[in-house]
Amino acid sequence: MNVALKREELPKGEQGFLARFEGLRGRLPGDRAVRDAAAAAFREAGLPTLRDEAWKYTNLRQVAETSFSEPLTEFADCAPLLARLPALDGSRLVFMDGRFRPDLSTVPAHARVATFAEQPDFGALARPDRHPLVALNTMLAEDGVIVEVPAGVDAGLLQLISLAADAHGRPVAFHPRHAIRLAPDARLVLLEMSVGEGGYLHNPVTEIEVGEGATLLHVRLQDEGRVCRTEIHARLTGPHGIVHLNGAQLLGGRQHSDFTTVVAHDAPHCASRQTVKNVLAGRSRGVFQGRIEVARVAQKTDGYQMNQALLLSPEAEVDSKPELEIFADDVKCSHGATVGELDPEQLFYLRTRGIPEPEARSILVRAFLAEALDLIDNEPVRDVLDRLVESWWEKQAA
Repeated sequence: MNVALKREELPKGEQGFLARFEGLRGRLPGDRAVRDAAAAAFREAGLPTLRDEAWKYTNLRQVAETSFSEPLTEFADCAPLLARLPALDGSRLVFMDGRFRPDLSTVPAHARVATFAEQPDFGALARPDRHPLVALNTMLAEDGVIVEVPAGVDAGLLQLISLAADAHGRPVAFHPRHAIRLAPDARLVLLEMSVGEGGYLHNPVTEIEVGEGATLLHVRLQDEGRVCRTEIHARLTGPHGIVHLNGAQLLGGRQHSDFTTVVAHDAPHCASRQTVKNVLAGRSRGVFQGRIEVARVAQKTDGYQMNQALLLSPEAEVDSKPELEIFADDVKCSHGATVGELDPEQLFYLRTRGIPEPEARSILVRAFLAEALDLIDNEPVRDVLDRLVESWWEKQAA
């Protein structure tokens, strides 16, 4: 007897993900006990809703109401998607619909690289029991990359590229599992780029460990669908650690982008800086949720957090929720948020100098974003971002 399910009969949302796990359970790589625990956590929690405080600004109803299909990597044409990415020299690791494409990749010479499918490793940093989408990733992750930079080695620039496209109009879902590990005094510039088209769910989890004296410059460039969320949890566990989390959101149309961060100070004499800039056009919506947690032992903490939004349209919206939770008594912590429009006096000044209005607005937008991008001292990467800012503005002004 042959049994076939039509697309509309496939289970949706949570039930669809759980059904897929049951179907793949015996073939998925890695520790089955870890998978089962994650599935139990996801079954209990379900997908986040607007009633969950951490998700009050981002609605996953579309995910809950969609039947997702298995990615069909072998039939995907990557060329159009790759053409949308900047051309850079150096190593790159390419994934299509969450699966590694060795034919499109160049493995770095000064780092050890393995795929999750070959050497499954869930790590110990992500918490499936606390975060439903981490649980979803943990129970369904099929592939990903593990990059290890040895002590004292400068591995240069590495591009981690994710391409996505629905299969003939069928939405797909994939859950890459990545790990980046820098031994003491190692260095790495990681440029992570995600681009896609059509309907899909890209739900990656990346664990990053930076050893004593090591330096990681991680730039994440996201050019995907209408709704996206980046969630970063950074924990400072050794004295004199420093973390900078800067973000620049450039949104137009009906795009929705959520940038959520939690920085935990668990050691003394550490510093954290967060500068997030939003430029919003059309009917777009930007979200920033930033939280600084200072443990009792983390004396001499220096924490700073600022979110600034520039609204280019009366229909654009921004939601900002900076938070501080401090248990130590010898700290210096501050946070703030501002929302405004282009300064008419500055615009008038540039116009009086003979600068056309579109160019004058572009100058002010680039100046507004400069602070968020100043940390990027890698010239090729910075050039890429500058060109993308310029091209985004040209699209809005057209």
